[in-house]
Amino acid sequence: MQLDDHAEELASALGVDKEEVKRDLENLVQYSVPLDEAKQSIRRKHGGGGGGGGAPSTKDVADITPDDSSVNVTATVLTVGTRTIRYQGDDITIREGELADATGKVSYTSWQDFGFEAGDSVTIGNANIREWDGKPELNLNDSSTVAMASEEIAVDYPVGGDADLLELEPGDRGRNVEVRVLEVEERTIDGRDGQTDILSGVLGDESARLPFTDWNPHAEIEEGASLRIEDVYIREFRGVPSVNLSEFTTVTELASPVDVNDSAPRLGVRDAVDSGGMFDVEVVGSLLAVRDGSGLIERCPECARVIQNGQCRSHGAVEGEDDLRVKGILDDGSDTVTVVLDADLTEAVYGGDVTDAKEAARDAMDKEVVADAIREEIVGREFRVRGSLSVDEYGANLDADTFDESDDDPADRARELLAVVSTQEVEA
Repeated sequence: MQLDDHAEELASALGVDKEEVKRDLENLVQYSVPLDEAKQSIRRKHGGGGGGGGAPSTKDVADITPDDSSVNVTATVLTVGTRTIRYQGDDITIREGELADATGKVSYTSWQDFGFEAGDSVTIGNANIREWDGKPELNLNDSSTVAMASEEIAVDYPVGGDADLLELEPGDRGRNVEVRVLEVEERTIDGRDGQTDILSGVLGDESARLPFTDWNPHAEIEEGASLRIEDVYIREFRGVPSVNLSEFTTVTELASPVDVNDSAPRLGVRDAVDSGGMFDVEVVGSLLAVRDGSGLIERCPECARVIQNGQCRSHGAVEGEDDLRVKGILDDGSDTVTVVLDADLTEAVYGGDVTDAKEAARDAMDKEVVADAIREEIVGREFRVRGSLSVDEYGANLDADTFDESDDDPADRARELLAVVSTQEVEA
């Protein structure tokens, strides 16, 4: 059944205009709302079951839940971002960000420009509610109303969207950053309009470093440039926040260079894992074990995945390419993380390259001798590891950029760990 058929069926059942139902249905589906949930939301809006009548209720922000069908709310606009999305071949410009009142804050998406800006206190009527990442989000469409509030709404949240890189989280919209471009490269991808040139690389400030993608390359984005970048949105990329620039993003060169901390934030393993993922972090711990799949391995020549018995999960039987890798378990007493060393770092701890490893495996008639040699070198020793941390349902992985034996005083680290444990016991 096509979307038009679903709209006709709903409109007939609810006794309302089909075009209005179709617009609402398209808006919800476009923004990744499952079709059944979108239809239920429209039924609630028009009083057709699933949550009561169609009249919106007036609520404080903290009281809005995903079960609400539509609400009236008075709040202050914290951020306003603008970008274009494509649906069924049409480009649609949306405005998105966060609103807040004295009780809390909530994300919103506006499918038309109601003219409000960050800092405005507004009264919004008949905002539809959808669930996004387990939380409610306001959807403003042509059945919603927006008017300036009769009085200013005081909030405890920053207005305007300025943020350090460390503060950014996936889902943020309408953010502004002042950064230095640390790395940048131009790439050509298969975009929605065919071959598309984009920029990607790394941004830094005093708080952190993050990857970025500029989908509409700005001439000001050059390596070493210090810039103010306004109206970016944040996505998750390989488990960490990624800064995204659109055609609505403005880029301005700063008169003074942005300071960038050469060192990464240093965290305990548990704190790092609890962060949910960090692009640049340093941890220190003991290497407890070298996992299976380390040492001399083979990768698919098409996708670079590790293959087993000549079989790639994506490309079937392939002629594998030899490589070196280490997957080690690092423990600092608070938690563990899997540290992954690439070929260069593995060569450093192994003391040889791929050719040396293949020769050792041939002599022993066993590839495992390479991993065993690595185990003898690093297991039981303490290392300082810096890299990109990703966390998912399978665990935490730290792709190492540097892997050095720690020169920390063990007594000092023991005292720090005891202090943390004592604090946790007191809080418990």
